[in-house]
Amino acid sequence: MDLFTNFPLLAALSAIVFAQVIKIPIQLIVTKEFKPGLAFSTGGMPSSHSAAVTALTTGVGILEGVDSVMFAISTVFSVIIMFDASGVRRQAGEQAIVVNQLVKDFQYFMEGAKDWNRKEEYQKRKELKELLGHQPVEVFFGGLSGIAIAFLLYQLY
Repeated sequence: MDLFTNFPLLAALSAIVFAQVIKIPIQLIVTKEFKPGLAFSTGGMPSSHSAAVTALTTGVGILEGVDSVMFAISTVFSVIIMFDASGVRRQAGEQAIVVNQLVKDFQYFMEGAKDWNRKEEYQKRKELKELLGHQPVEVFFGGLSGIAIAFLLYQLY
């Protein structure tokens, strides 16, 4: 199969692009904040991980059939990725919030005892990334997006 005619791959990549780009207007509608950087970040609504793997699995199901070995492999892969997006990665993001707050609290405490804020190495400290994973609803809508995009692209394919 030629790379540029690989329907499941094109569906998955299209779903990633769609999910990442749609985050910008969703954020604008919900919070009235325009954040174009969301297109290149992790987390948020919808989950691009879920969109990608469900588009891939749907594409494989359409071409190979839902009784094929490739569909079974892709389905298990999708379930693992979606579980990870809403579980492990989300928990890592929540832990990052707590650690970042601890660092801020510690720095505030140390300012009273020393000139902590004048030390350059501490001023350049980067915070941990907090938006890593997804809420279950973000995973759900990412999955629906991927399925819809695969079926839509198949009509054009």
